[in-house]
Amino acid sequence: MRDQQQPLYMIGVAASLCGIHPQTLRQYERLGLVAPTRVGAKNRLYSENDILRVRRVQRLTQGMGVNLAGVEVILRLLDQMEEMKHDLEVQLNEYIEEAERRIAIYSQNTAVPLRKNETLLPVPKIYTRTKLEI
Repeated sequence: MRDQQQPLYMIGVAASLCGIHPQTLRQYERLGLVAPTRVGAKNRLYSENDILRVRRVQRLTQGMGVNLAGVEVILRLLDQMEEMKHDLEVQLNEYIEEAERRIAIYSQNTAVPLRKNETLLPVPKIYTRTKLEI
């Protein structure tokens, strides 16, 4: 299976895959809506993720009537939500590992008393970003 972030397509091919003019892709890049990989000073290479992002821009602008400024805000919020989701998954996995470690320790030695001020499982400490940047 191919890596979705691997830069593959020159601007002409990427534009063709998206059904738009290469100049439109350049405009999207200027606006920060898509960030292709630069090879050398001039050449841009687009990944599968870049193509999907351009198609999302098209859906928002053409299908939903959102202007490019609105698309920028929407994409930034979606990116931040994805980062928050990733952070939460990492924290949850850390919690699960800590819980499994504690359970293993207690299950190996049933004679170990549990102190009143100590819990068997740790209370998860979830850290979230305090503010979404719009």
